[in-house]
Amino acid sequence: MSKTHFVAQGEHLSKIAHAYGFADAHTIWDAPENKGLKDQRKNPNILYPGDKVFIPDKELREESGATEKKHQFERQGKKLLLRIQLLDFKNKPAEGHVCTLTVEGNSQEIKTKSDGMLEEEIAADHGAGKVLDRGRFDPKQPFQAPLEIPLKIGHLDPEDKISGQIARLNNMGYNAGELPDHSLTADEEKALRESPQFISAVEEFQCDFGLKVDGTCGKNTQAKLMEVHGC
Repeated sequence: MSKTHFVAQGEHLSKIAHAYGFADAHTIWDAPENKGLKDQRKNPNILYPGDKVFIPDKELREESGATEKKHQFERQGKKLLLRIQLLDFKNKPAEGHVCTLTVEGNSQEIKTKSDGMLEEEIAADHGAGKVLDRGRFDPKQPFQAPLEIPLKIGHLDPEDKISGQIARLNNMGYNAGELPDHSLTADEEKALRESPQFISAVEEFQCDFGLKVDGTCGKNTQAKLMEVHGC
């Protein structure tokens, strides 16, 4: 039976689709009832708490099989590609860094590519993890103490929200301030937007990328944030 789902923090469309038993999230995303949300958010995996997602009825599928025999059916589902880019202090790709990627308790050794990227397929319902960056391997020198980078998969908010702006700036090293672990009130949003730390981070970003330096994260700055951050 169809219903309306209200997005909670940390949810993205693939995770929602998995929870409702859909193998492909686009079955939900392409429903006519979600056109308004689709036009507003653009990226189905970057939603905002309180967004309303229409969940259509699932279509029944029939399979034939011999009677009086056991049959095994496997639910198919698309995995997500987790992509993380590591940059050095000069904003250059951190190539060849030896890392341990842990997602939902499963760890593996992985090395960054020439563009500083780490890529790994994860399940749609995975939500937490971390990267331990040990730097480039040098046989003449021991590894330094690893840098631990926490991952909160699905928690990135849209670029037109102050929480999404701060998260992107922080991810790129601009130190725009801390975000509380709850949905922001209007007063909290106003305080964050007017904070010297956020304004300074925006100004630094604008200066680095040739934008008008005014400390205001308007449409042009939001677009550049999306471009540089990658989403």
